[in-house]
Amino acid sequence: MSDHHTHVQEFFTARAADWDTRFPDDGPAYAAAVAALGLRAGDRVLDAGCGTGRALGPLRAAVGASGVVVGADLTPAMLAAAARAGQDRSGRLLLADVTALPLRSRSLDAVFAAGLVAHLPRPEENLKELTRVVRPGGTLALFHPIGRRALAARQGRRITPEDLRAEPRLRPLLAASGWRMTSYVDEDARFLALAVREG
Repeated sequence: MSDHHTHVQEFFTARAADWDTRFPDDGPAYAAAVAALGLRAGDRVLDAGCGTGRALGPLRAAVGASGVVVGADLTPAMLAAAARAGQDRSGRLLLADVTALPLRSRSLDAVFAAGLVAHLPRPEENLKELTRVVRPGGTLALFHPIGRRALAARQGRRITPEDLRAEPRLRPLLAASGWRMTSYVDEDARFLALAVREG
């Protein structure tokens, strides 16, 4: 395991047990972001870096009983917290690295990724892995329940033009990875970038 993966696991392992209680009001923002993906009954969707599984319920509701919902995360403690919260009833929990997914190419209709981009070791290459598992015309949602400015304030830092989530950085990054950005929202109440898989 790389130093980067070890760091990510250590960061989230230390926070897994009380993650949901620290951010108890994020549910509606997750539901609204899932709705923006435009999923249909029977669709196959991945929550990449699913953490405690907060998106799995809304994703299951969107794709219905005939759909497939998978939540993949690198950190066992996060998946354990998801299972304790009953999120495994909404989707299959998978211990996996989203930079090397054990999924067939073009097997999914959509990917939902909350707070993921900042934790990718090689963003362009890693986003190409998400491209690989989604069919052409499939969709990607990069989400955070608060916007960049609010998140930076919470973390005691400034937002900078180098931030991968800044639109001038994110749009070409997605394009280089096989995605075409279709919308971008960065307001205090949420961050949501939607993209369509090219090809």
